Amino acid sequence: MAKPPSSRKKATSAASNNDKLSASSAEDIFEPEDPASATITVNAVEIPELTEQEQSDRLHLERQVEKAFYLAGKALTQLRDRKLYRSTHKTFEEYCRERFGFERRYPYRLMESTVVVDNLIKMCPNRTHFQNDLDTSAPDSSEGQILPINEYQLRPLIPLEPEVQREAWQQAVEEAGGKVPSGRIVKDVVQRIIERTRIPNTYQLGEVCQILAKDNPELRGKGGCWGIVSQVNDFSCTVRTWDGEYTVGLQYLKSYNYLPQECQQMQVICDRINRLQKSENLEEAARAMLKYLGELKRPYLTAVEEKLLSLIEQESGITD
Repeated sequence: MAKPPSSRKKATSAASNNDKLSASSAEDIFEPEDPASATITVNAVEIPELTEQEQSDRLHLERQVEKAFYLAGKALTQLRDRKLYRSTHKTFEEYCRERFGFERRYPYRLMESTVVVDNLIKMCPNRTHFQNDLDTSAPDSSEGQILPINEYQLRPLIPLEPEVQREAWQQAVEEAGGKVPSGRIVKDVVQRIIERTRIPNTYQLGEVCQILAKDNPELRGKGGCWGIVSQVNDFSCTVRTWDGEYTVGLQYLKSYNYLPQECQQMQVICDRINRLQKSENLEEAARAMLKYLGELKRPYLTAVEEKLLSLIEQESGITD
């Protein structure tokens, strides 16, 4: 009687067959293929079109992004003018630096930009999306006027007269093909206008000038203050005052025509006052005294003024 084949042999045979199949499969998988005859299958993904509601929401959100710098400038103006920072900080600059991380000049650029935007809005009698700057609850269906979307585009316009600002912006929009122009386009347009209507800037570094506020809201509270020219620009000067540094158009400056020695004396006074401004121990009475000194109409301190300034320096721990 023949013996049945053992299970061991069956297992061996099965394993051998599996190895052959695996080898065959591997050959099929790794068999070289002609790249020219290879086929790549790409699954098409259908992207649905925006609904009317989504289009409206997108427009609304884009408008909020565009308005961001304008709203920030308006808010900063309120914070500064109403001194809403006074409970935690001595100066507006210190508040902006610690609360928002702004460098010293940046908040002033934002505030100056809002003045320019308000002026540009006057070009168009129709309603614009900036005129509803505080309404963020509903989409704005008005296309309105083409206006800046960041403060960098407005920097070249700040020193210009309101009428010239409008002219320059309109030209920049036209050069951009009816779209929002870049800061470079605006700067180039402004430069051409300046070349065409150039007013010689005769101010020199270190010269002492009086600030004339006139109708410029950004110079509110600075009328009558003296400033020392720290930078001479084409259409403006950057001046240091008792409480900060400002870029002022030539039409808002008037030279005191001090002698060089007198300008140096004012520079020393300015440095002393600016050091005190950075002090955390400065009381309101001392700050009022510094503001008084910042509006002097002469290039020197009286004996009493010198004593008071020295006393404030001693109390604040600032000595030469």
